[in-house]
Amino acid sequence: MFYSLLRIIFRFIFKILFRTQVIGLENVPKKGALILAANHLSNWDPPFLATFLEREVSYMAKEELFKNPIFATIIKNLNVFPVKRGTADKNAIKHAVNVLKKDLCLGIFPEGTRSKTGELGKAELGVSLIAAMTKAPVLPAAIIDTNMIFSSKKFLPKLAVIYGKPMYFLGNIKDKEALANFSQSIMNEIKLLKNEFI
Repeated sequence: MFYSLLRIIFRFIFKILFRTQVIGLENVPKKGALILAANHLSNWDPPFLATFLEREVSYMAKEELFKNPIFATIIKNLNVFPVKRGTADKNAIKHAVNVLKKDLCLGIFPEGTRSKTGELGKAELGVSLIAAMTKAPVLPAAIIDTNMIFSSKKFLPKLAVIYGKPMYFLGNIKDKEALANFSQSIMNEIKLLKNEFI
């Protein structure tokens, strides 16, 4: 109920204020386990990436956000769960795997943090590891200009989100090189989506 209400509000904000262009919605499976992987430009990205989908998206977020009990309650009701940054957080990975085992959608930013320049960063192994553990498809998505929201350059920029086609990890979960290559291939696909739009 709370998630659905916020989705309506955010759709209005992004569509009316920021004239968002949404491309490739037909590529998003309506059911089944799915990893939604996108570039990360701003704090607006989690709601922006999810708000145009008919299915709910779960995200992991830095554990510091859960220190305030009121805010923690709010984001937990939005399918957000904590992760310890800078470490291989087994509990967060286990939670992510459980989300996918329930045939739900997991949102991930492969870079692990926001880009300060707007350029794509190097992907971490997390997205590949989770894909390898669950066999869930990874849907790359490119986010355009959310870092410009309320900025001095473009106070109300025109935004865009492009959803690509599912990708699958077919390698060995114990092969770190294969995991790294798959993570990077996801970022390469996001870059292609972004460049095709621009």
